[in-house]
Amino acid sequence: MTTTYYAEETRPRRRRGRRVLITLLVLLIVIAGILVVGDRVAANFAEKKIAEQVSQEITAQNAQAAPPEVSVGGFPFLTQVLAGHYEKITIVMRDVKGDVNGDSVSLPKLDVVAHDVAASIDTLRSGQGDVVAKTVDGTGTISYDSVTALIDQPGLKLSEREGKLVASAPIEVLGQRFTVNGSAELSIKGKQIQIRFADASAEGLPAVPLAQQVVGNFIKQISINVDVPALPFQMVLKEVHPTPEGLAVTATANDVPISS
Repeated sequence: MTTTYYAEETRPRRRRGRRVLITLLVLLIVIAGILVVGDRVAANFAEKKIAEQVSQEITAQNAQAAPPEVSVGGFPFLTQVLAGHYEKITIVMRDVKGDVNGDSVSLPKLDVVAHDVAASIDTLRSGQGDVVAKTVDGTGTISYDSVTALIDQPGLKLSEREGKLVASAPIEVLGQRFTVNGSAELSIKGKQIQIRFADASAEGLPAVPLAQQVVGNFIKQISINVDVPALPFQMVLKEVHPTPEGLAVTATANDVPISS
C-alpha cells in the first residue's frame, strides 16, 4: 500500500512540473519574438532616416543617383538606435553620375561602408544635426563607356586582360586599316585616374617611320587623365584597377559627416 501511494503522488507532481516548464518556454519564445520585432522596427527606422540624410548629401554635391539602399549592421539594432551609435552602416548607391568639365562620368554602383557612426535618435527623428562616421570606405566601378567617351578615339575598345587594362582600335596607314592593341598602367593622382599606355602594336603594320608615328600618336591620344566627380562623404581616391565591367576604384575618408 505504501509503494502505491508514492507512485500516485509523484505522477501529478511530474505533470505539473512539465506544464510549468512548457509555459516558461512559450513565454520565452513570445518575449524573444517581441524583441526581434522591436529590433527590426528600430532598424527600419534608422535605415529610412539615414537613407534620407544620404540623399540630401548626394543632392548637395550636384550628383545624381538612384535612392540609396541602407542597411544597419550589428546586433541588437534597438540598443544601437537608443545609444545613437552604429557599428556598421552599408550604403549602396546605383547609377551614380557626376559632371566633369561638361562630361558625364558614371558609376553603375557605388558601395559605401561607414564604421562607428554617431547618429542620435533626435538627429534621425528631426533631420537636424550631424550623422558622423569614424571611417568611410567606398568601392565603385567607372564604366568603360564613360572612359572611351572622354578619350573620343573612334572604334576604341577598353577591357581587362590578365589584370591589365588593354585597348584596341582601328587605324589607317598608307590606305590600309590595321588594329592597334596596347596595355596601360593605372595610377591615382589627386582626383584623377591616370591612364598611361606604354606600348602598342599592330599585326602586319609596315616597318616604316610613318606607321610608327601613327602608332605613337594613337598612344598619346588614349593616354589621358580621367577626372573623377566629387565622391560622397568627402572620400579620397586610393586605388584603381581594371575589371571586366570597368575601372574599379576604392576611396576612403575619416571623421566625416554622412549628412549634408
